[in-house]
Amino acid sequence: MKTEPIEVIATTISGSIRDWGKVGKIVPLFEELGRENVSLHVVDSHARARKKAARLVRKGARTIISAGGSGTFNAVLEGCIDSGVELSAITLGFLRKGSADLIGKTLHMPDDIVEAVQVFDRSITRKRTVPCDVIQATCGTKGAVPRHFVGYGGAGIFGRIPYYTENRYTKYYKGILSQLFGDLGPFFTGASLASLERVVRESFGSRRHCRITVDGVQENEGRYQAMIIVNGELGPDLPFAKGAPLGSGEFYMFAIRDLGTFKLAKQFRKAFDGSIVEEPEKWGFTGYTIRETLTIELKRGGVFPVNVDGSTMMSTDWAEFEIVDRINLIAG
Repeated sequence: MKTEPIEVIATTISGSIRDWGKVGKIVPLFEELGRENVSLHVVDSHARARKKAARLVRKGARTIISAGGSGTFNAVLEGCIDSGVELSAITLGFLRKGSADLIGKTLHMPDDIVEAVQVFDRSITRKRTVPCDVIQATCGTKGAVPRHFVGYGGAGIFGRIPYYTENRYTKYYKGILSQLFGDLGPFFTGASLASLERVVRESFGSRRHCRITVDGVQENEGRYQAMIIVNGELGPDLPFAKGAPLGSGEFYMFAIRDLGTFKLAKQFRKAFDGSIVEEPEKWGFTGYTIRETLTIELKRGGVFPVNVDGSTMMSTDWAEFEIVDRINLIAG
């Protein structure tokens, strides 16, 4: 019998309708492989996943598996940080049961639950992990607590997407969209709705100028449709920062300028198939490598949403990003 304790934190309705059925199979599949010290904790929100992770780590848990999407994964990560235990002592896994689970794909975790548990079993036994930098997001909102994430974040349209994909009621239509259109179905639906909302707002004159500062040096200023922040390469579904490892000590932002309403759809299409990098000037695309801090500031002030890998942080006037820690992720 393999005795290393494993704690699995699963959100109930992340992912497609088919994904919802994965939860009940997790422990029996581990038991078939001789792991009888696996505990399953089912929660119904990211907030509860975060609290559960913090409680488990304080009690001594050191191997945690998140069973959900990117939002669940980062909630569990933040729970590990809340515990006060050094992240270097914790190993975190991503069991793919959600939409836009880019980190899980990057770690070569199978979508099939039987194969996934087999990979976890082998990787935990062999201590096969990948170091990943933890990015902290701080904002100008008075009293706001800094947030932490790995994978991706962003602002502009990218910051608004969680509004359409992460509230409790949309979890159900996410399940249907994921079933019909795959993992990225809810993400692209959210992006489309956020883009439409932006078009409507701008038709009434609501256009904002941003100032981008990298490592203390102001780099650019202007109107932007979207800003995408990534740890490193996240695969073909977000084809930027190619070749960059998740734990390089650097992170990256890719900004898409506002070239007008009529070019927005084509800009996004070219961004998500990767072809935008072939003609960056034509399509208003700029990439930045950040070694210390990234600051996004509204020139005239105001409130704007920041995407912290699947959840929203409302920021007043400015938001700042920096690497503050590193955690080991279970790799396939």
